[in-house]
Amino acid sequence: MLDVGKWPVFALLPPEELRLVRQACVFGSAANEAIYVTVNDEVFALGTNCSGCLGLGDTQSSIEPRRIDILCGKKIVSLSYGTGPHMVIATADGEVYAWGHNGYSQLGNGTTNHGLTPALVSTNLISKRVTEVACGSHHTIALTTEGEVFAWGYNNSGQVGSGSTANQPTPRRVSSCLQNKVVVNIACGQLCSMAVLDNGETYGWGYNCNGQLGLGNNGNQQTPCRIAALQGINIVQVACGYAHTLALTDEGFVYSWGANSYGQLGTGNKSNQAVPTLINMDKERMVEVAACHTSHTSAAKTQSGQVLMWGQCRGQAVAYPHLTHFTSTDDVFACFATPAVTWHLLSVDGDDYLTVAQSLKREFDSPEISDLKFLVDGKCIHVHKALLKIRCEHFRALLNETDEEAIEIHQFSYLVYRAFLEYLYTDTINLPPEDAIGLLDLATYYRESRLKRLCQETIKRGISEENAITLLSAAVKYEARDLEEFCFKFCVNHLTAVTQTQAFADMDHDLLKNFISKASRYGAFKN
Repeated sequence: MLDVGKWPVFALLPPEELRLVRQACVFGSAANEAIYVTVNDEVFALGTNCSGCLGLGDTQSSIEPRRIDILCGKKIVSLSYGTGPHMVIATADGEVYAWGHNGYSQLGNGTTNHGLTPALVSTNLISKRVTEVACGSHHTIALTTEGEVFAWGYNNSGQVGSGSTANQPTPRRVSSCLQNKVVVNIACGQLCSMAVLDNGETYGWGYNCNGQLGLGNNGNQQTPCRIAALQGINIVQVACGYAHTLALTDEGFVYSWGANSYGQLGTGNKSNQAVPTLINMDKERMVEVAACHTSHTSAAKTQSGQVLMWGQCRGQAVAYPHLTHFTSTDDVFACFATPAVTWHLLSVDGDDYLTVAQSLKREFDSPEISDLKFLVDGKCIHVHKALLKIRCEHFRALLNETDEEAIEIHQFSYLVYRAFLEYLYTDTINLPPEDAIGLLDLATYYRESRLKRLCQETIKRGISEENAITLLSAAVKYEARDLEEFCFKFCVNHLTAVTQTQAFADMDHDLLKNFISKASRYGAFKN
């Protein structure tokens, strides 16, 4: 399962659909558009659909996921997007598909007509296998298995690398200084392009007024230029922000250059840098750098798994790398970038990897490796002694005193006790509100304060005029003060209807007396 919970657009998906997501991309000027791939290799899109960027054949926005039939089964290996937006993907077969905004021929089909459905980009690529794609604001570059780079689209600053500033309507190989060289990594800023060679050299071309090409000057470049300042330094990855660039070396160092008005270079100031500058990372070895051409945010991940961020972070200018609690650079962009889009294609390993929490959940009530079972109402519930000891003080004491492999429970029902044991495995309760009263009783008996709070919240969601007095009685009995106050206020607010129920007629005398007294103080009987 891919964790996309930090991106608000995915809040529209039901849990059963989220569990199927294996790849995802959030994009658009307000991060209101998304494309995702399921475990069955089906591709879906949802969102505002500007310029037909969802690839659904129309420009209608969609609050619910719609399937992109032509992409289903294609196995996407790389995806990128522009600010139009236009979308470009590479498949496992090396094919390139593009759709969306096409005002500058960034779809590579020779026209300037927007593409409402994904179309194969074939000119000069028909015999090539593309492994990676990258988009600037309105241009596209693609990397082949042979290490060649092809580019097309908007070219006002030379970002296509053709030697001119004329827009490029179809894919054209970027040659010049890259002729006979093998490129292994590509990236795009808004109006520039970057490439890393297999020997660690880095080349840049296009817009350079902020020094984002790292050449020591501010002149635009219409063909690739080697970054001489990185001579002898082996670069393995580049990432481009709106107008700045990050580079990771094979020794885990990070260099930055370009625009710096938000501190996105991580140098401690806001001065632009036209040459690569080493960022002080407190001797931590970095394994990944991250930036997106839509924002001024930067991030990096250490060898030990820590994530740092700097630059424009929710409106703040963070000039030094700041240690976060995140475990992924993706989370930095979800929570702090503006707009909160993904900086690359989110993917989860396809090896059915399960987290600790997912593994525990799967083993609940599974007899295969359990070493203890509870017998409740004639039914078995299979569990693991070690986990119960870790999760519950009651079981820690009980199981230290007994070696039994089966324990009978008479005090609680099967439904309630199973829900309790499942909670110990999942941290959630799976009971309807009317049955949660029994679990509240158990939580009180076992002194499980968090479970008690969860029960109270579940019961609150099920309150009605018919059961309000019953729930109030239960809250008083189990000393659930928060629930008691909630039920009491509900009863007062619905006093006429509540006093006509059978539960009110059968109410315990002392509880009725206290209720009337408290309601009177609350002003419930005033005319």
